[in-house]
Formats: sequence, C-alpha cells, structure tokens
Amino acid sequence: MNESVRQELQAFFTEQQKQGLLKKERVLTSSQSRSIEVGSKHVLNFCANNYLGLSNNKDVIQAAKDAMDTWGYGLSSVRFICGTQQVHKTLEKRISSFLRTDDTILFSSCFDANGALFEPLLGETDAVISDELNHASIIDGIRLCKAERLRYKHSDMESLKDCLKQSQHCRRRLIATDGVFSMDGDIAKLKEICTLAKEFDALVMVDDSHATGYLGPTGRGTVELCGVEGQVDLITTTFGKACGGASGGCISGNQLLIDLYRQRARPYLFSNTLAPAICGGTLKVLDLLEQGNPFKDLTMRNAKHFRRLMEEAGFDLVKGETAIVPVMVYDENKAVAMADALLAKGIYVIGFCYPVVPKGRARIRVQLSAVHTAEDIETAVSAFVSVAKEMKLL
Repeated sequence: MNESVRQELQAFFTEQQKQGLLKKERVLTSSQSRSIEVGSKHVLNFCANNYLGLSNNKDVIQAAKDAMDTWGYGLSSVRFICGTQQVHKTLEKRISSFLRTDDTILFSSCFDANGALFEPLLGETDAVISDELNHASIIDGIRLCKAERLRYKHSDMESLKDCLKQSQHCRRRLIATDGVFSMDGDIAKLKEICTLAKEFDALVMVDDSHATGYLGPTGRGTVELCGVEGQVDLITTTFGKACGGASGGCISGNQLLIDLYRQRARPYLFSNTLAPAICGGTLKVLDLLEQGNPFKDLTMRNAKHFRRLMEEAGFDLVKGETAIVPVMVYDENKAVAMADALLAKGIYVIGFCYPVVPKGRARIRVQLSAVHTAEDIETAVSAFVSVAKEMKLL
C-alpha cells in the first residue's frame, strides 16, 4: 500500500474512533436465539432478523442435516454447469407456490438477487424509479444498469407520480420499493403504487425481505397484506431473516422475466449455487409456514406489547405495524453509547448511525421475535428506561 492511501485510511479510522462510530463485531459464543451468549455473558437478543424464531428451530436444523446427507455439502459449480439438483428445483417450485407467482430463481442472498434484477431488464432507453429509502442492495443493483434513474420521496405518491410523468418517453419503466423499510419498519403503499403502475404502464418490483413469513394473513408478506397479489411483477426476498435466518434469496414473479434472469443474471450465472443444506432447511420452513404458521401471531403480539410499553414510558418511536420498532435518539454518539449501556444491562441492541440512516436520525432498532416472552419484553423496557434516565434522555 502506498503512503498516501495508508494516511487517508488511517485518518478515516481515527476520525470514526474519535466520534465513537467505529462498528464493532461482537462475537457470539452460542447459537442464535432469544437469549445468546456474547463475551461469556448471557443477554437477551433484540436486534436479530429472526422474526419467527426459526434460526434455531430443531426441525429446520434436522431438515438441513438431512439435505446435506442426501445431496452433499456443496456443488462446486454454478447452476447451468453442474450445480442444479432436484432439491433446487423443488425449492423454486415451493417458493412460487407460496408467493403465488409463476416461477422463482434462487441466489446465494437477496443482495445478489437485487444485484441481478435490474441490468438484464433495463437499458439506456428505460427508467427505474426508486423510493429514496430503499435498501442498499436495491441501490447497488440499480447502479449496475444503464437506465435513467429517478428517486421519489419516501412513500410519497405525488412524488412517484411526478417521476412517472417525467419518464413517459422511456421504453420501459420499473418502480422499485422495499415492502417493509428496514430502518423505519414502515410498510410501502403497495396498493397505491400498483394503481399508478397500471395507469402509467410501469412494472413493479418489491423487496419483501423484512416481511416474508410473518406479514399478511398467511405470512406471504406485504404483497398479500396490501391485497396486490398478481399486480407485482417481481418479488425479491431472503431466506436469511424470518425464513430460517441462514442465507439465500430469490427473485419470484412473471415466467418470462424469470426466464430472462436464468439467461442473463450475472450473480446467477457466475456464482456458486445455493448449498443443499439451505435448500433443505428452507423447504422445512415453508412446511411450517403452510401448516398454519402460529409463529407470525406471536411475533406481532410481541411487537405490539413492546411498542405499547415503550410509548407509555415516553420514548419517541417511529410509527409502524411490523416487528421493527425504531427507538429514536437522533444523536449518533448517544445512540452508540445507549446500545453499549443496554448491553451491560443484558439487552443486546445496536445503535444505527449515518450512513446506515440519514444524519440526525440515529436510533436503536429493536426487532421482536416469536420466541421472545412477555418477561423478556418487560425486562428490555425496564433496561431502556433505566439507561435513558441515566443518560437524561427521558
């Protein structure tokens, strides 16, 4: 490394450390669950995407083991060479059935799925119209295509309509949105978005990673919740959150579009196929979801209980109806310090600061799970109140 690069990087890390904003990797010495071990201390975990509590589910783990015994550890190949097993085709068919779409294509993560989605479909004569608070994977995927890029104000339908009018000269237009926005926990206005898409002859894609499995009457996500099944052209989602928590993702949707991605999606063509164990575990998750899915009701009950107690205590929460409950702190240093103080009291949460959230919008993002107990939630709220009073935030 040359000296100028070294000095620039050292200055960056020095400044981040001075501001207390260096991201720490805390090492778990246990499996993922409601209670975890961090640094030889047992703490309650309120910051995992483990919405349904299936990350340590014995049936899911056994299904993953069984798949490995049957299909092996890995394929050492991409899908179109010698990396497609029957278990991959079975999983694609089951996801399509669950999401009520034509077909599905698997990726090693939803980040890869979003990285694959835009470039094969959109060229220089097209446009992509994106919510300003979309996930980083959508933003990065858009960067890979040559389409005209427009952003609309967060969940502002007049702003979206203006973008659709501005792009009427384009051959194709694609509206891209999260189903649930991961930092605020609010739900996209999919019914209104689909209405505008129909009016202006645009396509719609929804990243439902923070919704699949627990939102909607049967857990099929925001597309089901908002009553727009059949109106969304492409759904991307992950198996790494509510659906087992390991890894893997997909694009699911219209048959012709999925056929296009099998021929042109670079992360699919040039990256190893999904491990058989992930396929087996995810298939078991789908079994559990389709057998009544009692987990999602527990998740939402816990989220409502936590939100109510925190509001009664006087905390400033972002409004929402999901398992994500952001506790606003606004000051970046205080958000990080608050998370550290909560960890010392046995509550594991993380302070989120710029660039993950806009400047001046620092918060503690709390995420509820089906496996949290009422006692866990009351313990967490008590710790929040204690720390907030110590820091003079209440």
